[in-house]
Amino acid sequence: MRALVVEDYAPVRTAVVEGLTENGFAVDSSADGEEGLWFAQQNPYDVIVLDLMLPKLDGLGVLQKLRASGSTVPVLVLTARDGVDDRVRGLDTGADDYLVKPFAFAELLARVRVLVRRRYDAAPVIRIGDLEIDTTKRAVKRGDESIVLSAREYALLEYLALRAGQLVTRTEIWEHVYDFHSDAHSNVVDVYIGYLRKKLERDGAAKLIHTRRGQGYVLGVE
Repeated sequence: MRALVVEDYAPVRTAVVEGLTENGFAVDSSADGEEGLWFAQQNPYDVIVLDLMLPKLDGLGVLQKLRASGSTVPVLVLTARDGVDDRVRGLDTGADDYLVKPFAFAELLARVRVLVRRRYDAAPVIRIGDLEIDTTKRAVKRGDESIVLSAREYALLEYLALRAGQLVTRTEIWEHVYDFHSDAHSNVVDVYIGYLRKKLERDGAAKLIHTRRGQGYVLGVE
């Protein structure tokens, strides 16, 4: 999943970016509202973590412009403003959730995961045939066998699972699994699909990842 963190205080921004990255997110970040809005308008993020007290354009301004443009990306407001009026104003402007500083990263991560699951109408544990993906633990099983995946393999599988039964194009995979600074190679998605197939479909197990030539991939039982 791809996240955007807009936070001007460098220690908090760095901590949130590193924490989300360690938990399988592709993360872009910005230290001001104008750049953050540009990022949000250029990329189809799965979630945005947004501070309110930002230079150039404050968080409420970012939210207003995003929602006015028709964007429905989930937004978690992260701020030191803890008054009821501040929370109400943020939620009324278009925030999906509100977390007050100081905060525990574990809570931020849990709230971010809830917003992503809500966006894709998914349960914490996704089951596709005999494949089980626990999005909280980032654990994968097929039948009774645990499957060990790299961080990039898991990120790709999770996105396909959230879109289970749907055609997912290579472009969509790039947009949701890789961050702004990733070096895009034409065949890297195909390479990682190959890695996943070897791990998920070994020993004669039924195919779960299906290629739609010239279009993309579908994860599901056929």
